[in-house]
Amino acid sequence: MLVLAGALPDFRLQSATGDSATRIAITAAIGAGAFGILSALVWPFLVRALLLVPALVLGLLVFFLNGSLLLIALRLIPDGRGEAAPETAVVVAAVMSAVASATSTALAVRDDEAYRRRLYRLADRRRGKTAAPPGPRTPGTVFLQLDGVGHDVLEHAVRAGLMPTVEGWLADTHRLTPWRTDWSSQTGASQLGILHGSNHDVPAFRWYEKDTGEVMVSNRPASAAELQRRAIERTGDGGLLTRDGASRGNLFSGGAEQLALVLSMAARRGRKNRSRAGYFAYFSDPANAVRTAMSFIAEVGREIGQSVRGRLCRVRPRVKRGGLYPVIRAFATVVERDVVVAAVIGDMLAGRSAVYADLVAYDEVAHHSGPLSRDAEKVLQRLDRSLELIATVAEHAPRSYRIVLLSDHGQSPGETFHRRYGLSLADLVRAGCGLPVPRKAQRTHSGAEAWAALGAALHRPVEEVLVAESQRQRHSEPVVLASGNLGLISFPGVPGRMTREQIEARHPALLATLANHPGVGFLLVRSEEHGALVLGAHGAEVRLDELGPDAGPQQLGPLAEFGPGAADAVRRTDSFPHTADIMVNSWYDPQTGEVLAFEEQIGSHGGLGGAQGRPFLLSPRTLSEPVGQGEELVGAEQVHRVLRCWLREADGPQVPVGGALEDHPPRQEAEGAFPVTGRAVPDKSL
Repeated sequence: MLVLAGALPDFRLQSATGDSATRIAITAAIGAGAFGILSALVWPFLVRALLLVPALVLGLLVFFLNGSLLLIALRLIPDGRGEAAPETAVVVAAVMSAVASATSTALAVRDDEAYRRRLYRLADRRRGKTAAPPGPRTPGTVFLQLDGVGHDVLEHAVRAGLMPTVEGWLADTHRLTPWRTDWSSQTGASQLGILHGSNHDVPAFRWYEKDTGEVMVSNRPASAAELQRRAIERTGDGGLLTRDGASRGNLFSGGAEQLALVLSMAARRGRKNRSRAGYFAYFSDPANAVRTAMSFIAEVGREIGQSVRGRLCRVRPRVKRGGLYPVIRAFATVVERDVVVAAVIGDMLAGRSAVYADLVAYDEVAHHSGPLSRDAEKVLQRLDRSLELIATVAEHAPRSYRIVLLSDHGQSPGETFHRRYGLSLADLVRAGCGLPVPRKAQRTHSGAEAWAALGAALHRPVEEVLVAESQRQRHSEPVVLASGNLGLISFPGVPGRMTREQIEARHPALLATLANHPGVGFLLVRSEEHGALVLGAHGAEVRLDELGPDAGPQQLGPLAEFGPGAADAVRRTDSFPHTADIMVNSWYDPQTGEVLAFEEQIGSHGGLGGAQGRPFLLSPRTLSEPVGQGEELVGAEQVHRVLRCWLREADGPQVPVGGALEDHPPRQEAEGAFPVTGRAVPDKSL
């Protein structure tokens, strides 16, 4: 306060006639003390009162609220010795809070030594005040999802020294296991399967449902709530986190009671919506609020600088990164990360049995900068520091914790379909249908998860325009949707799923136009005569129902390039009730691992091809092996069964073990698509 009073012309801490240095120091002490007391007492009530205000707006209001508290504190100084202009008060309060954040030992999200010492003292006091429960405490489990970080990217980051915390785990305590996603390699399908045990009928990130005339979008709150309801109805179980669990930053709740930033709960209104409580828990500390707000501004500047540098250096491939994207990125890499990490720390200090948290920072940056870009590597470094902080807290929590690190999918690099060919998938479909094609091809909006988080924080619907557009075109034109390098084509005017014969009767050139395009890898359609049918270039056809388990490259046709399990993944998607009339997977180069995204992304996921379908599972060696020797972990539903088994090994099951689960075996296993194998599934009920 003294330094600022001497530097700013509109801020004074003395009377109009002047005071001695001692008197000025006393006045500064009174003003600083009053400001600190007001911040401690009034700030939590202000945040709770403003909890319904969009979180991003609340972050921006931090400066003005702090300035108001400072003006009140100055008025409390005797004899009117404190005075400041309103705009100056905002600056003074921001600087004071920033200094407090850098020097105090208040509990906040950061990784410096002062914070760690504060955690040790806090944990010791908690142990001292709380009597130990009778008998040994079972260990808790923290599942940390690094959204979009593929198995190969993690290995590269460890070799390059970008993630020393993960490197230490691999060397001493953890094992690394890759797993294979379903055809829909995206967070909606993977996380629904992991948390709720079923991702049946989730063919893509977004898809059109003819029976309702709606476009389902995995990261839209209403759609996420409906998908969660369907999964619970199918499995007869609430989810992985039903007993004493916490869900942080996820699309779905997993049945947890403790929620923060959970998208499926964001659609609910009123007191039952506890998803936004994470904002209150974090922003109730003014030091947290100011630090995050300043880091947010710094991240916006960092993104603008990196974008300008990439443009000047002519980095290729690249996509536009202007508009709101710098704000979207800053929200994912700063606000959401800080709030989620703070919530996980609170869960461990509270001794919760199971926590599942999603950190989306890398996924958002990799979409626009590339999976192995310098920008993405820096995000991995910051995420590793967050992992180190969580591991440090785990050492001083009231119970021991096993930290499991996993991802829901990877990302495959490559330029966009639009940039390579000058037209979008929708334009190609219109041309194949004989419809007029716009002179200027329209880009497909990117559907990264951070858009949903920001939309929920701002109380704004996500991609509602798709619903309106689909309703407008319901009986006239095809609905073309994109999910990474996976495209979906539906004809609203025809009830039910159209067959190949019906499509060729209505649009004779469409299937040939798509299958022979160099940017398309293969198509999936239904045939009245042959069932599930995969079409490729030059008339290639694969009858999936006739493929055996030992089919070779010649029998697999265009699927051979997409690796083992591609036929099984496509066959399973074909069985979904809401699979599109035509499913389109982009071209894929096995040598470079590149795909062509139908969205504006140079790092994409959602279909088959490359690293996007190869996420990882990093687990403590004290837990049973996730799969047996020489076996492969396939599908998010099988990952769910592995995680559930690990929770049971702690003698503290988070989900009911008997009853409905034994009466209703997992659908994927029952349908024979993916056999359940491995040591982590020890009894028949799983």
